[in-house]
Amino acid sequence: MARRGRDFIARHGETVFNAARRLQGDHPHTPLTRAGFAQADAIGRALRDLLGERPALTLWSSPSGRALQTLAIVAEHLRLDWHGARVDARLAEIGMGAWGGRFYADVIDEVGPVVTGEGLLVPAPDGEGYDAIAARVGGWLADTDDDPGDRLVIGHGISSRVLRGLMTGADVHPVFAAPIAPGLPQGSVAMIADGREQVPHRGTGHAPA
Repeated sequence: MARRGRDFIARHGETVFNAARRLQGDHPHTPLTRAGFAQADAIGRALRDLLGERPALTLWSSPSGRALQTLAIVAEHLRLDWHGARVDARLAEIGMGAWGGRFYADVIDEVGPVVTGEGLLVPAPDGEGYDAIAARVGGWLADTDDDPGDRLVIGHGISSRVLRGLMTGADVHPVFAAPIAPGLPQGSVAMIADGREQVPHRGTGHAPA
């Protein structure tokens, strides 16, 4: 049975790690760049145009600083209380293990490509697999399935693709063993209702994660 209400799943804006071409993963706080703030502003404007001011919208976020920074800007546009947001660690980004924080170029020199042609990160040997991501974001979905009304979730490039894949019934990826939705640039918003997805706002970011 489909959840009552719409889900707006947004990617945070560009961060200093993205700009420096570092693998970010589940690093707890990588601040937004000026481009990242502009992308968050654009999310806020797009959602305000779509939903109006003070919409009946439950706010959810990953615990990472970059997601919470993005949410603060979006909430200001919507005239909603950022302090009322719900934070859940299960919405965090893919854990990249020992690769986390390192430059993409250095890891690629050691092991070869770490981003697939689909824009997916290759899991690190000691990192998190996509099946594990599906288990944790699926647990969040199960625990919040009875949430009434619309909600906004500020998340990440990889974990949000798995979340959206679960919500829309995407096919299980033949290599990564999890349902994975198509990639969207940073600063994008996907809207999911009754298991179907639309993209009311496409961001200008580039980084896969």
